[in-house]
Amino acid sequence: MATRRSRPSASSARPAVARPRAEGRRPRSTEARASGERDGLGRAAPAPAPPSAETPSTRLREEAGTAADWVPPRPSLPALRRQAAGCRACHLWRVGTRTVFGEGPRRAAVMFVGEQPGDQEDKAGHPFVGPSGRLLDAALQDAGIDRDEVYITNTVKHFKWERGEKGARRIHKKPNAGEITACVPWLHAELAVVQPRVVIALGATAAQALLGKAFKVTKERGKALRGTGVADVVIATVHPSSVLRAPDPESRARAEKEFKADLRVAAKHV
Repeated sequence: MATRRSRPSASSARPAVARPRAEGRRPRSTEARASGERDGLGRAAPAPAPPSAETPSTRLREEAGTAADWVPPRPSLPALRRQAAGCRACHLWRVGTRTVFGEGPRRAAVMFVGEQPGDQEDKAGHPFVGPSGRLLDAALQDAGIDRDEVYITNTVKHFKWERGEKGARRIHKKPNAGEITACVPWLHAELAVVQPRVVIALGATAAQALLGKAFKVTKERGKALRGTGVADVVIATVHPSSVLRAPDPESRARAEKEFKADLRVAAKHV
């Protein structure tokens, strides 16, 4: 009679062998992908950052609430810059290329606050490096203020834009109230860390973010405002881009003269 062969027990089964990982399959990091990018001035542009992984609630915070959820508990300028690079408090992180955070000395006596980065700032990763920045530089020089000694930032840290009619040019689009509310905690944190004596608000968006929605630059421009709770002195003026948009050379020359005069007022309080 044929003998029936017994099945091998589970203990004698051949152990599974882990397959080696295929070499060369590791995805490139964001930094590696962006390592070849250069800005218009030849400097390396900061890489667009991935979402911050400092807390497990990152996904829950995306595009909900405000940037206050992203501000570190013990802020410093480097810590704020790192966290802001991954901010997802509003949808503008999907629109702009990268966060464009403020730049300047830790204890700058003067802080300039604009509206938002423009096309060139978005590409370069630095505030006020485009046409508006060049006009600001000229006005600073006229007022005797060293740009290297001031802190320059924006109310909104991402570039909001829309396509031009021909499809190639990115046209500035004003941030709305919700986007400003979402982003302004970064500005408040910068003010708390730097503690400038003088703050110059460039344009209505910055002025109203600092002084309230009822504030009118047209009525208060060039005045040294005290007791605002923002700084010892706050001075509001127009954004340099408005000077560049003047309809004719005569209007532009007049607007530039008035803009430079406002900065000379600021220089007296430094």
